[in-house]
Amino acid sequence: MATRLGLGLPQNKQYDLGRDVPDVARAAEATGYDSLWVYERALFPEPATQGLYGIEGLPWPEAYRGVADPLVTLTLAAAVTERVRLGTSVLVAPLHVPFQLAKSLASLDAASGGRVVAGLGTGWSLDEYAAASVRPFEERGQVLDELIEVCRAVWGPDPVAYDGRLTKIASAVVGPKPVRPIPILLPAMSNKARRRLVDHADGWMPVGMGAETLAAQWKELQELAAERGRTAPIQTVVRVNTRYSASGHSGADRAPFQGSVDQIVEDLVAHAEVGLDEILIELQGSVRDAWELKEVAAEVYEKARAAGV
Repeated sequence: MATRLGLGLPQNKQYDLGRDVPDVARAAEATGYDSLWVYERALFPEPATQGLYGIEGLPWPEAYRGVADPLVTLTLAAAVTERVRLGTSVLVAPLHVPFQLAKSLASLDAASGGRVVAGLGTGWSLDEYAAASVRPFEERGQVLDELIEVCRAVWGPDPVAYDGRLTKIASAVVGPKPVRPIPILLPAMSNKARRRLVDHADGWMPVGMGAETLAAQWKELQELAAERGRTAPIQTVVRVNTRYSASGHSGADRAPFQGSVDQIVEDLVAHAEVGLDEILIELQGSVRDAWELKEVAAEVYEKARAAGV
């Protein structure tokens, strides 16, 4: 079975949200992509108080100045598509009130005919936590745990009841319900996060930074699942953040997914051989506009399929 291919939707500041998201969503579905994805970046601190990913001195990309809300973006895409799955990679879960996020995801799933995939993470930006979080940064894992539990309760049968630290639902009818259980995927980089995934989530959403590294991580996760007695399959979507360049990258220091379409496809082939279910291709940060995004995405898709991905 061929690896499913997904495409990141245009959320960054160079795009026109109302025009470009529906345009790219329709084009991606027509090209053959299996899914469309969004990410979350709540704000852009200026001056920067913390490096990108919490790494000191690493600057935030300029594209992060004004990233559109992920669920609004997905709703725009849902309205103009029929087949593609609609995923988050990822929502920074502790920036959201658990009950409200569960209800929003359920509503979007109902409206789209059962196409939502919920990729959830804990985030890393202290500034985002200061502005929007429901609890302090130090409690981010506990918030994610409760949010997963609240989602399962809200999406399940009525009456819904839940008694948590943040969320108290005595007994209530909560609708609409998702068309089917919405899969919850986690990046799960640390050992603790991997245990959370194995015990409580449906799937894994790593970042592809090299096929050998990805294969080793996948093996470790499968071993952990066996140790903890998990029998349900782990759904897998690997996110690849490309740095596209029409002229390619000729240096020996080329990073995975950096360079021309042919070089990106070469890396897609290597990552597909790891055996994960789906690859999400993020192109929006290194193209000029929606027209180029559609053109490059179509070329990547066609050449990847021709190469056996």
